[in-house]
Amino acid sequence: MGVMEQAKGKLKETAGDITDNETLQAEGKAQAAKGAEETKATEAQAKAKMHEKKAEMHEQEQEAVESL
Repeated sequence: MGVMEQAKGKLKETAGDITDNETLQAEGKAQAAKGAEETKATEAQAKAKMHEKKAEMHEQEQEAVESL
């Protein structure tokens, strides 16, 4: 999700550099920064889900031991 936004932003920024268009440069920088933050958020969500799954696994192990 964020990776594509970053790439589009970098392309806009580069196009702005080539054409000496400050507005396009600024828009590209902002879009790339937005994409970077989206990427961080996606990674954080994936990490949180991984921790939830590990916790569920440990809970199941605990319940199995307690039922012995």
